[in-house]
Amino acid sequence: MRTNRPVNKVIFSISASLAVLLASWLGTFLINPAFAEPKTPATFIQTDKISVPPPVLYRQAWKLIKDSYYDQKFAGQDWARWEHHYDGKLKSGDDACKAIETMLASLGDPYTRFLNRDAFDEEKSQIEAHLFGVGMQLGMNKEQRVVVIAPIEGTPAYNANIMPGDEITEVDNKPVKGQSLDQVVKQIRGPINTKVIISIARGTEKKKITLTRAEIPIKAVANATVMPGGIGYIRLDTFISSKANEEMRESIKRLAGQNIKGFVLDLRNNPGGLLSNAIDIANMFIDTGVIVSTIDADGYKTSQMANATTVSKLPLVVLINPGSASASEILSGALRDNGRAKLVGQKSFGKGLVQAINRLDDGSGINVTIARYLTPNDTDINKLGIVPDFEITLKEDDYKQGKGPWWIDPTFSNFKRAPTDGKDVQLLKAVEVLNKEIVANSPATILKSSSPATYKN
Repeated sequence: MRTNRPVNKVIFSISASLAVLLASWLGTFLINPAFAEPKTPATFIQTDKISVPPPVLYRQAWKLIKDSYYDQKFAGQDWARWEHHYDGKLKSGDDACKAIETMLASLGDPYTRFLNRDAFDEEKSQIEAHLFGVGMQLGMNKEQRVVVIAPIEGTPAYNANIMPGDEITEVDNKPVKGQSLDQVVKQIRGPINTKVIISIARGTEKKKITLTRAEIPIKAVANATVMPGGIGYIRLDTFISSKANEEMRESIKRLAGQNIKGFVLDLRNNPGGLLSNAIDIANMFIDTGVIVSTIDADGYKTSQMANATTVSKLPLVVLINPGSASASEILSGALRDNGRAKLVGQKSFGKGLVQAINRLDDGSGINVTIARYLTPNDTDINKLGIVPDFEITLKEDDYKQGKGPWWIDPTFSNFKRAPTDGKDVQLLKAVEVLNKEIVANSPATILKSSSPATYKN
């Protein structure tokens, strides 16, 4: 393995599953600098979509894989066999897309995938924190009905008094029964300042509400509050927004200003986001040391080091579970390997690969796996995950009894849960561990442990 190769590219880890009218996807990415604004590498250049000859589009995709795929053995095949595989057969854009998808599937890599224009635009919108809709978190209950989990404050849905528990029965006078959640979400979303008619059922009451779509704020920090005993609690929902690091910094400073004794950082069900955010947030807690290392297709290892921009040195505990992936694992690994935090919960997802987001000439795109990453202790967690220091396993009955993550209610009957309700067993354990860390790090404890023994004659 070669190390310390100079690089001039910005690596990102992206993996989002936003509940605010967004589709779910999973990946770890580098945004190709060719498609980024010079001063803001986490954004894309806005260009018109153009028509590209199908063979040209296919060739562009083939070359991207050839030049940058992290496994230069290409899953045991000669990649050259695909270069002319479809010569004379690609007559339309759809033909090119299907051919590209077939070619990528031969790699057996679920993270290297083709994105049509709509999917590529959605990734762009999520990164830039731009979302147009009405502002509802939606879910599917056990009866396969679409229900409102919560309206987002200040949005059209919130201002129209749509409430948690409301069932969505129709969109624009068309029944949603039998449709997937993603299908319903797609109908509700749309261009800013356009109207959509939402039919809801609230108990025996039924009504239609006309809403004007607006830009919906995408919040990375879903909750930041002071819990009993002076514990600062922050739930980071995603790393996808380019503003996630700013939200975290503001939350840490605001809670620290309330004389808290330590932090619980909740990364459960956080499927990831920009690696740059993970690195920035790690720097908020770590003074020195390696944060993460990446190894590219040529075997070069590049390490991201802490830059002494610490925001808080208070004791810290991090919550993880199988829904914690990608950037969540990078941050968790950095904090634990540097001795900065204890981990509580369940083993994380195990996503240790990095993809590049590449825009094709017609406005579609390809996410290509271009590297793997290691935690500061050079641990490869891909397909293995991170095992917490204190493992608290949850069973199905625990969720039914409300003992899972406080914001999850599989029965869709209790929409008023809070981190302070005392039922979330993993959070309770995190607070217990944090309190012990607070005592161990208190000046009196440190002074006592370092004082020489005294004896009586």
